[in-house]
Amino acid sequence: MSQPISYAPDRAPLPDHEQKQAALSYLNEAWAEARHDGVDGDCLAQASLFAAFAELVGTYGEDAVAKFVEGFPGRIRNGEFSVSLARQ
Repeated sequence: MSQPISYAPDRAPLPDHEQKQAALSYLNEAWAEARHDGVDGDCLAQASLFAAFAELVGTYGEDAVAKFVEGFPGRIRNGEFSVSLARQ
């Protein structure tokens, strides 16, 4: 009988901010590869939002996610997601 394969890392999990930085790096790489393959940026953005919201709803539930996104209009208008500000 074979031993089960474990995918758990042998080291302690990264702190939250480091996990977010690593996740963003992975997403940037996937995004660049998709753009290189000809996928439109708007399609990528919509698919990314769908995947992100689906993950959040699966984790926290619809009501919590709906409450979370209520603040998005103001944050968007304040430039929080603008590329020029995000890269500073």
